Amino acid sequence: LDFDEFVGQEDVLAEDQPLRVSIEHDRVPSLILWGPPETGKTTLASLIAKKTRATFVPFSAVLSGVPELRGLLKTAQQRRKVAGQRTLLFVDEIHRFNKAQQDAFLPYVERGDIILIGATTQNPSFEVIAPLLSRSMVVVLQSLNEEALRHILNRALSDTKRGLGSSRVTLTPDAQRLLIGYGNGDARSMLTGLEFVVG
Repeated sequence: LDFDEFVGQEDVLAEDQPLRVSIEHDRVPSLILWGPPETGKTTLASLIAKKTRATFVPFSAVLSGVPELRGLLKTAQQRRKVAGQRTLLFVDEIHRFNKAQQDAFLPYVERGDIILIGATTQNPSFEVIAPLLSRSMVVVLQSLNEEALRHILNRALSDTKRGLGSSRVTLTPDAQRLLIGYGNGDARSMLTGLEFVVG
């Protein structure tokens, strides 16, 4: 995955945008990625992970608990002390942690042990504690527009390695419009519809 494969969000990821420049130069601050489902939050975190020299650690606030998180934070602290390497901690659905639980991140962010990337579908002004917000850059991701969805759909139809290119599936313009409408700004929904139609 590279920037040329990332579709949409040009207003924050165009070549001259500060976030893109900071990612390219491995100077990413802690981030809160806020947007509707399937707008590229996890994909963006993976792209940042590829570009950084920090150790990438994904963590789900839904699937894992606070004890496991504390263990990850301690490991990150040791990694920085012993090897001088930072940890990029990606926390999916960070809003699932209550405000007291979010306090656990603060000392590690402040010391630079971790670069926190939190993903949320909820307004971070209400769901993320103020001290974390003040130490992070909030990046607002928008629902994908029709042009972006069309690009993703055409890529899925032509890609022989990760898509349907080898099956030679073609869609009429009307079928493409229906699938894009079904996606309604959500690439995964659109691709799920494509899989159903082809299947």
